[in-house]
Amino acid sequence: MSLGDIFKAKENETLKSRIAELEGMLTPEMRNSVQLQEKISYQEKILSSLQADCAKAQADQTALLDKSKSELSAIEDQIRQARSDLVETEDTVLLQSFGLYQPHYSFSNATGYKEALDNIRTQQKDSVKKGSAATGSKDWTVNGDRRKGAKMISDMQKLLLRTFNTECDDVIDHVKFSNIDAAEKRIQTAFSTISKLGSVCGVAITGSYRNLKLEELHLAYEYQIEKQKEKDRLKELRAEERERAKLEKEIEAERKKLEKEQKHYANALQQIIQQISTADAADLPALEEKKAELEAKANDIDCAIKKVDYRAANQKAGYVYVISNIGAFGEGIYKIGMTRRLQPMDRIDELGDASVPFDFDVHALIFSEDAPALEAALHRAFEDRKLNMVNTRREFFRVSLDEIKDVVKKNFDKTVEFIDIPPAEQFRESELMRNRQRCCLLSRLRCKHWHRHAASCSLAARCEHYQHCPRLHPQKEMDCLLVMLLPWRSWRSPLLCREDRHGYSLAPVGRPFWHWLADRFDRHSLRRLQR
Repeated sequence: MSLGDIFKAKENETLKSRIAELEGMLTPEMRNSVQLQEKISYQEKILSSLQADCAKAQADQTALLDKSKSELSAIEDQIRQARSDLVETEDTVLLQSFGLYQPHYSFSNATGYKEALDNIRTQQKDSVKKGSAATGSKDWTVNGDRRKGAKMISDMQKLLLRTFNTECDDVIDHVKFSNIDAAEKRIQTAFSTISKLGSVCGVAITGSYRNLKLEELHLAYEYQIEKQKEKDRLKELRAEERERAKLEKEIEAERKKLEKEQKHYANALQQIIQQISTADAADLPALEEKKAELEAKANDIDCAIKKVDYRAANQKAGYVYVISNIGAFGEGIYKIGMTRRLQPMDRIDELGDASVPFDFDVHALIFSEDAPALEAALHRAFEDRKLNMVNTRREFFRVSLDEIKDVVKKNFDKTVEFIDIPPAEQFRESELMRNRQRCCLLSRLRCKHWHRHAASCSLAARCEHYQHCPRLHPQKEMDCLLVMLLPWRSWRSPLLCREDRHGYSLAPVGRPFWHWLADRFDRHSLRRLQR
């Protein structure tokens, strides 16, 4: 041990003894203060550590929030892209927003559309054969082999074209008036999506091939429309042919009937002439009167035969009818048509068959030597009032009878009698029967007593009012019933008086009954009483 170490050891011992001496001089309060100071220093260290941890956590949270915001922004961009690529195929959605289709072609018949459609499909096949339907780089190699690389590109082109053709064929096969716009979008979306799948290899479908598919879509759709128009025209021609056949049959039957009557009256007239030649002077006046009567009837028959011959020779002669059906279509709806039959009511009766709930009512029957011209004039005048703007054979118009009268006066120089108020016998009788059923229902719902709470004295007065109210008008009957059903103005829990073995009592009415009541009676009265 060196001398320095000896001095340090002595110094340490001196210091320890001095410290011990000083600690011995400390009071208990001073010792507690020191311990407290040590605890404070320790807590400050802990606090500093916690603050550091909190700052770190806050920084991490801020970084996580920024990351979440960036991810949310990316997701929103993806959603917007998906919405732009979304193709709505539900007809119920598309019918709300589809517009009028503007034809791209103007062929005169379906054959022209069919030939153009075959031509477009031939162009597509030629484009595939020539390699212009899809693009692709030929510089690819597979394991250093260019031939394998070229084969890979060719197979990729075939795969994309097959996928695109399958998608387009499905769209074209199901195209109709309500999804033509969505069909175009589906083809555009399929083109962009399928081309992206081959972007790694540099393979894509050409825009010219896509345009050919769009042309095929438009041609296929317009071909369908033209075929339907031709079917409608053929149907109309067949209907006209049936009408012509019925007319010829009626004319032939009427001619045979008139010729038979003509022969009968000719024979009777010949007999009368023979009787006159051999009769006495006293019997001559009666025979002459009978002869004049027979000659008048024979002349009438001759006139009728001439009219029938005129109708057979003049195909334009016929009746223009104005009819309505307020029970089926409501007021202000008229059908304006034409028939060449000898008995025009036969045609009107055919229109009022089982397809409509009530028979048609005739407002006017106008005989015209040129019935098609008069009908066409009426249709032109109310062209913008058609109920069906697509099918011209549906001859229903939303007009007033006065407007029809004005057009008839301008295009027809003879007096025409119009029936302003239609009889509508079956419809009005049905309404009366419904009113009788309503009154019968009200009679069943009458009661003598109301039982609920002690505070129900006013209910008896209401019931008494209903018992003695006159049953002359269904509206008043209905109001009285509603007063009974809604004594406390409770729309949610109305009460109904019903009969059981204990007599009459009140029972709550459920929602199904309330819906039935609202459908059976006037909804405006229900709302009025509710208020």
